[in-house]
Amino acid sequence: MTELSIEDLKNELQNKGIRPSYQRIKVLECLHQEGAHPTVDEIYHILSPQIPSLSKATIYNSLHSFVDAGLVHILNIDDNEMRYDAILKEHGHFKCQRCNSIFNFQIDMDKISIDGLRGFKIAEKNVTFSGLCPDCLSQIEKKES
Repeated sequence: MTELSIEDLKNELQNKGIRPSYQRIKVLECLHQEGAHPTVDEIYHILSPQIPSLSKATIYNSLHSFVDAGLVHILNIDDNEMRYDAILKEHGHFKCQRCNSIFNFQIDMDKISIDGLRGFKIAEKNVTFSGLCPDCLSQIEKKES
């Protein structure tokens, strides 16, 4: 993902009819970080040192506006964890069961067989895998040898 300037983020918000307050720009910037799929708590912990007046309610409201405007997607990988993804291009996710990192991968959703869904109207397509990332797998293999 390419690094966006503050001006790019401001324009992105304005183009979607969202007032580009400092807090909203910083939340959107946080979502655009390489590999970011943050939860509200993670966004809060990242930004609260920079913005002491930031509340979780502001983050929730900002994210709700971003989702409604089509700037970000909600990513539900675990039942108890809602994350946000600013990559709008079709892709899949892999969650490491050891370090909990989430990785993006390219996938052609149109090539996935959905024969058992004839007559259904599909509103959303998500592909998620889980297992061990290369770093965690390497660490485990080193301990075992």
